[in-house]
Amino acid sequence: MHDTLQNVLFIRPGGIGDAVHLIPSIQALKRAYPAATVDILAEQRNAAVFALCPQVNHVFHYDRPAEFFSVMRRRYDAIIDTEQWHRLSAIVARLIRSNFKVGFATNERQRMFTHPVAYSHDDYELESFAHLLGPLDISRIPVGNKSFLSVPTVAADRVQELLAGMGEPIVTLFPSASIPERRWGTERFRELAGRLLRAGMNVVVVGGGEDRGAGEEIVKQGGLNLAGRTTLAETAAILQRSTLLVSGDSGVLHLGVGLGISTLSLFGPGISAKWAPKGEHHRVINLSLDCSPCTRFGTTPPCLLEARCIKDISVDEVWSSVNHLLERGLSARSTGRPS
Repeated sequence: MHDTLQNVLFIRPGGIGDAVHLIPSIQALKRAYPAATVDILAEQRNAAVFALCPQVNHVFHYDRPAEFFSVMRRRYDAIIDTEQWHRLSAIVARLIRSNFKVGFATNERQRMFTHPVAYSHDDYELESFAHLLGPLDISRIPVGNKSFLSVPTVAADRVQELLAGMGEPIVTLFPSASIPERRWGTERFRELAGRLLRAGMNVVVVGGGEDRGAGEEIVKQGGLNLAGRTTLAETAAILQRSTLLVSGDSGVLHLGVGLGISTLSLFGPGISAKWAPKGEHHRVINLSLDCSPCTRFGTTPPCLLEARCIKDISVDEVWSSVNHLLERGLSARSTGRPS
């Protein structure tokens, strides 16, 4: 079957971070089978990520009935369900016509696949997705600190306009997160922005429409608030122009990793071993309290300690790590060495 692989469907419901971590596996499959057509069945909330991956041929939406049923009527040489826990996507994979179906064996969902694959919370998520390629005899995904996302030209041109007149270096701040327990806090980000500005850095805030108010607070002393003003691809273009991204555990953090820029990430309830960036040009701050990490399969229980795991991270500690990354990155730029 491997020699005649012509069309593959990846099923990827969920958020932006999972979608970003899946892209190296898509690219590895295309390197192994360059003639294969790659389709994605995603959700509206994460589908835009796949526009940053030229190896994807078609993106269908899980939550648009016409597109969903269009996929259900197709036949594929291989279906790879990348959902880690919930069962619906496994049932969908079972119903779509294919003799070769791969997915994680995290519960009874394993019965839906011809090739169930083990899943571990101890594995970096990019590596977890790579394990799904094992049944296709693809075992190695070389990524390292390299960029694996591609910013569309139209998005880069738009950001050129938005950042007109802004010099370098640019430090981008993302103050939001999918849940309150992962948010460091607007006041802390505002203090950090002030220190960056006094040190001669240019500050840009990114986020969704719901982050506009926080963004305005953060840039009161200076900087540019673009929260709610950019598409996901344009946010990626901003990150590509940046020397450093400071973020909590978020999809935007993983976009920065995929674009090969330096990141400082703040972890609390999330599993840093699984989700935190790897490599010398990334730093992770994690207080590692006895009660954290507490998130499992995307679910975080109510916190009785007011999210101390993230709130107790001091601005001084963040500032120290920011300086380390900036000094390293700016030194590398001045000498022409990779950061």
